[in-house]
Amino acid sequence: MSDSTWVSTSVPYLKPRAEGQSDAWGEEAAARGGKGGQRITHAGEVSAPVDVAGLLGVTAGETVVVRRRIIELDGEPCELTDTYYPVGIARGTRLAGTGKIRGGAVTLLAELGHVGVRVREDVTARMPDTEEREALCLATNQPVIRLNRVTLDRDDQPIQVDMMVMPAHRQQLRYEIRIG
Repeated sequence: MSDSTWVSTSVPYLKPRAEGQSDAWGEEAAARGGKGGQRITHAGEVSAPVDVAGLLGVTAGETVVVRRRIIELDGEPCELTDTYYPVGIARGTRLAGTGKIRGGAVTLLAELGHVGVRVREDVTARMPDTEEREALCLATNQPVIRLNRVTLDRDDQPIQVDMMVMPAHRQQLRYEIRIG
């Protein structure tokens, strides 16, 4: 892939996939001539960090389910993503395991009866911590973009929180807003 800046939009990652369709990241990478993949570094129940608890509407320290992943493009790390779920939704499901989920987690959530209808994203920039810098192969002077996304269902209840960290120099986030 000749262009080192990745232009990404959130919409494909928010809709359940049709049966037999690959995950959104694999499809997006393939459309740009690359190979998208991910490594799940941890999955299971954890105590909710303060920032996650606030987004999920639970008490800090309450049990939630997390899937920690290193997102890769052509075998190179390009994003760190921790996705959190309320334990009542994810306990005992494939969301709590390290196996690949056909069609992605959003598709599985829909199969479980949890469909997102509203999303809120907050984007900030900062310097990475040591662990992030090493995982993303960044120099000490390269900042990251942090995108926090909360997905809410039709009852305005949070069903998923994504905490993503991406190298700032390799990302462009695109938001399209239709008015009227």
